[in-house]
Amino acid sequence: MVEAKHWPQGARCVALLTVNLDADQFWLGMFPDSINRPKTLSMGEYGIKRGLDRVLRTFDEYNIKTTFFIPGKVAENYPAAIEKIISYQHELAVHGHSHTSMHLLTADQQLEEMEKAKEAIKKISGVVPIGFRAPEGELTLETLRLAKQCGFRYSSSLYGDDRPYRIFWDNGSMIEIPLHWELHDFPYFAFNYGPAFPIGQGRVASYYQVTKTYQREFDGYYQYGLAYVAQFTPQTIGSPGKIKILEDVLEYLTRQENLWIGTCGDLLDGMGLLQD
Repeated sequence: MVEAKHWPQGARCVALLTVNLDADQFWLGMFPDSINRPKTLSMGEYGIKRGLDRVLRTFDEYNIKTTFFIPGKVAENYPAAIEKIISYQHELAVHGHSHTSMHLLTADQQLEEMEKAKEAIKKISGVVPIGFRAPEGELTLETLRLAKQCGFRYSSSLYGDDRPYRIFWDNGSMIEIPLHWELHDFPYFAFNYGPAFPIGQGRVASYYQVTKTYQREFDGYYQYGLAYVAQFTPQTIGSPGKIKILEDVLEYLTRQENLWIGTCGDLLDGMGLLQD
């Protein structure tokens, strides 16, 4: 477990404002019959056509670099979008290949998903991604061990702490950068009648309350010197109204003193955790 005194540049707290660029692959991976549902797929396409530009512009306005977790098929199908992200010098990491939940796959299939995604991102960027975030859904007990076998240096898939921690196996170890659902925009704003997502058809959350949740959670992380890891999804946060949530969160965070903000890879490198 990482102590606050080890944060880069002696910071009191660190913030990772990560992005999941799932596009239409979110729906295709979780609901394969979405291939015949143009309305459903169009929600993911919106993230590429409109949401991504707003997200990139907002991060640029606040001079923030972050990590984009991208399914391999999204990199293959939308290379121009990936090139935009690269032009802003953000980190690229893997979010599965087809965005199929890992617990539905055999060990060989999981490894194939990781290897294909890694190669797809390397092909367009020229850089081998070192980070892995499992697609939404459950993992198996083997998933992160397989990620290590595939050459990833860190994962951001579990919920076991408020600071990076190391997971050990017989074949080595991996750093985990943990998450929490309340700092993920997609559950607040995802809505689709068919297939029903979320189950039960919850209503779209209040923009004001979601903004306050991100800010209130940050206050706690800052007070205790922890690692604040947020997730944003262009198909939800990138609408003309919801982008102000991201703007307000970034404005709030960047007012704080002694706060380090950056990519997952830069955080671990600054802590000396990528040297072993």
